[in-house]
Amino acid sequence: QVRLVESGGGLVQAGDSLRLSCAASGRPISTYAMGWFRRAPGKEREFLAAISYDGAATYHPDSAQGRFTISRDNAKNTVYLQINNLKPEDTAVYFCALSERAGTYDYWGQGTQVTVSS
Repeated sequence: QVRLVESGGGLVQAGDSLRLSCAASGRPISTYAMGWFRRAPGKEREFLAAISYDGAATYHPDSAQGRFTISRDNAKNTVYLQINNLKPEDTAVYFCALSERAGTYDYWGQGTQVTVSS
């Protein structure tokens, strides 16, 4: 079993930057791919980024290119999401997830709220 806890969200102004953290406990995450997602009010969950077990490879969909950057520190059992130039439409709950096998995310955190004011 693994527990994921996101932090770093809050109320920010448009144009600000944030770094979200996802701290894992219960097992080392160093052999697992990780991902970040978000769910905005009234919208479906949106995939933002993924990172390989060792951090050597990352993937961001076109919609998240440029402003979102995923990274990890396996020594700290933590994954990060840097978000630059925040916009009001980035207001959402942001979640991290662990992938035990390709194509699935098996463990999820509770999320951290990001609210961007214009």
